[in-house]
Amino acid sequence: MQSLILGAATGGLNTGDILVQLAAFLVLMLLLRKYAWGPLMGIMKERQHHINNEISAAETSRKEAQNYLDNQIQELKNAKEEAKAIIDNAKKQGETQGEAIIAAARTEAERVKESAIADIASEKEKAVAALREEVASLSVMIASKVIAKELDGQAQEKLINEYLQEVGESR
Repeated sequence: MQSLILGAATGGLNTGDILVQLAAFLVLMLLLRKYAWGPLMGIMKERQHHINNEISAAETSRKEAQNYLDNQIQELKNAKEEAKAIIDNAKKQGETQGEAIIAAARTEAERVKESAIADIASEKEKAVAALREEVASLSVMIASKVIAKELDGQAQEKLINEYLQEVGESR
């Protein structure tokens, strides 16, 4: 401590001490650079590289997730459109089948109606033919009775009316 005071009292700078301290400082700086700054900077660069890789990976993952989301949205749209198309197709098929069933029912009803009309006409013809036969038979019978009785006009008219009444009742 006295040397410091003595140096201050003499008024000059001790260059030897300054050089020794400067040399010690430079040696310390070199040692720090080699053993502290170098590894520390390497660690910092590795850390920076790791962080950059993580950011890049996160960005890539985000882009992949966005692409996946876009694909899922598109697939959902496609599925909805496909479902709508299937439903529309089913409706059209249902309408077509319904129309076919209605057309078949109308055709069947028309066939049954025509068959019934034909049956009615056939039965009518049979009834008319049977009636003609009966009228002819009755006419022959009346004529034979008239001839057999040789009735006068009044009795003959009464007999014809009776037979006509019988024919009307038998119908």
